[in-house]
Amino acid sequence: MNASQIPYKPVGMALGALSGMVAGAAFRQAWKAVEGEGDAPSATDEDRPWKQILLAAAIQGAIFAVVKASVERTGAVAVRRVTGTWPG
Repeated sequence: MNASQIPYKPVGMALGALSGMVAGAAFRQAWKAVEGEGDAPSATDEDRPWKQILLAAAIQGAIFAVVKASVERTGAVAVRRVTGTWPG
């Protein structure tokens, strides 16, 4: 671990928490657009069909992955601008 990674750890953790909140909000909006319902099904929701549960899981996974990658990349670019080294 180099010196630039140590200060980035707490920043990365904070960005991770923030990205989770952003992704959750984006997923809720996307689910409303796809199904027209307020709440996405959970895996244990017995009143929902498999198709709906798997669709919700796929959409949620894609949104979380894109938001996480975007936030992490933005954080790494910011660290390079400040420190001159890439954190990773």
